[in-house]
Amino acid sequence: MDVVDEITMTGLRVFGRHGVFDHERRDGQEFVIDLTLGVATTAAAASDDVADTVHYGELAERVAAVVAGEPVNLIETLAQRIADAALSDERVQIVTVTVHKPSAPITVPFDDVSVTIRRSRPLSRPAGFAAGPR
Repeated sequence: MDVVDEITMTGLRVFGRHGVFDHERRDGQEFVIDLTLGVATTAAAASDDVADTVHYGELAERVAAVVAGEPVNLIETLAQRIADAALSDERVQIVTVTVHKPSAPITVPFDDVSVTIRRSRPLSRPAGFAAGPR
């Protein structure tokens, strides 16, 4: 396995309609997304070609489409959908996603509410290797 480096994108701002309350889905609000990808970058560094790495501009567009897309109740669910989108690129081995909901409907003063998840690509097993006890 190659060395796993990190590509980080912070502060991606996207309007979405997520939440458990009707007014959140009706009126919508801004969500802020942070991503850290575990990616081997040695090939890209050697070739100096964007085709050999994760194109973070394209990833930002995919993430924005998830956030702007189908509403969900929980930012935990939204974070999972974003992680799935990132892991759909086979070069991404691990992803950390933070979804910030700075306008969450909370009645006391606060700066931010966020959920952070970490997901990784399942380890591949050699042919004939059993997953567990029989």
